[in-house]
Amino acid sequence: MNSKLATLLTLLIVFLFSFNAGYSQDQEEFVSNTPDSLKIKRFNLGLKLGIPNLIGGSAEVLLPLLDNGIAPFIDYSGLDINTNEVATNLSYFEYGVNYYPNRKGTGFFLALGRAQFKTDLTFYDLVFSEAGQSVVGDASTTFDFNTTNIKLGIKAGSRIYFRFELGFGFGTIPEEIEFTAQSGGIEEFFSEPLPPLPGVSSGGILIGNVGFGLAF
Repeated sequence: MNSKLATLLTLLIVFLFSFNAGYSQDQEEFVSNTPDSLKIKRFNLGLKLGIPNLIGGSAEVLLPLLDNGIAPFIDYSGLDINTNEVATNLSYFEYGVNYYPNRKGTGFFLALGRAQFKTDLTFYDLVFSEAGQSVVGDASTTFDFNTTNIKLGIKAGSRIYFRFELGFGFGTIPEEIEFTAQSGGIEEFFSEPLPPLPGVSSGGILIGNVGFGLAF
């Protein structure tokens, strides 16, 4: 597990325990002093696993709008992979709103969001051509895109919840990847077609994930 994800999980666990410790004590006073029209109905913290977010944290707040059906959310994922052949840094950030027809913030929901996917890749000992000769060096590239996401999902459970989402992210996915290769003082620029990837097209990407967490 990379350091960013470990830190994220540690902060999540610490927050859950500290929040839960003071929750019961403060809840009665908060409910009695806050007008119904301004009360936050539920706050969810959890983890999501899937595509393209991989694995990361998720936060959602159920607001007293449209019969307690509006819930802004934020998802973040980060992953570092380093081997002798390649180094990869992936990040995924999404924000948006979930709409629950059920007033309790459970059951089926519709999600609308905006996402940013970023990837930095470095290939080691890559063979490329320079002036008709084969040269061994390192090559780096970035693979970034933004999407507008529409998803349908279902959320089950009360204090401990489980959720599933399926949808599509509309955006322009690059059809080629541009590389910068270096070997000593030699630098070469070239591009390669994006290899076929399941669920990925030039117009967007298929989205699917599962999640679980705690509701307060």
